[in-house]
Amino acid sequence: MIDKKIPIYLASKSPRRRKLLKLLNIRFKSFSVDVREELQDGEHPVRTVKRLAMDKFNAASKKVKEGIVITADTIVVLNKEILGKPRSKKEAFETLSKLSGNTHTVYTGFVVANLSSGKKIIDYEKTKVTFRKLERKEILNYIDSGSPMDKAGSYGIQDDYGALFISKINGCYYNVVGLPIAKVNKAILDIIR
Repeated sequence: MIDKKIPIYLASKSPRRRKLLKLLNIRFKSFSVDVREELQDGEHPVRTVKRLAMDKFNAASKKVKEGIVITADTIVVLNKEILGKPRSKKEAFETLSKLSGNTHTVYTGFVVANLSSGKKIIDYEKTKVTFRKLERKEILNYIDSGSPMDKAGSYGIQDDYGALFISKINGCYYNVVGLPIAKVNKAILDIIR
């Protein structure tokens, strides 16, 4: 069980990550950090998500001085190409068209750190997701809902409509939502021991 006296902070503006962390039945405060999520050519996806989660941790640790800080970053990779958050409806359409009928990998890197003790865990999770073949009209309808615009890979597995695109998943569902909650829970327990 997680000690209720230790302050816990989630440094993320993602409502999905906040919702997932609530599954642990812990009290936490959340705040956002302003970090440029820059991709580097040729960098392995695992290294990318760990680096970005660490960048967010470095920014978050300037805002709080004690307690546990959690940061995360999620990317979608198809054929070695990282498909980030779309910058336009056109880009969302291109991304969803690429994912249509294919299997991609979702990576989430995270940092769980106890600022009081100095203990820190940097880890990641990966999940394979297969899309069924999508019709142009359903992609356009999904984009019109506005849902793809703030999500890596231009879709949300937890969305009513986005969930309908998926024919198979191999790995942690919660990782695809944005936080591999079982691994994060274990990391929290490990750093407070």
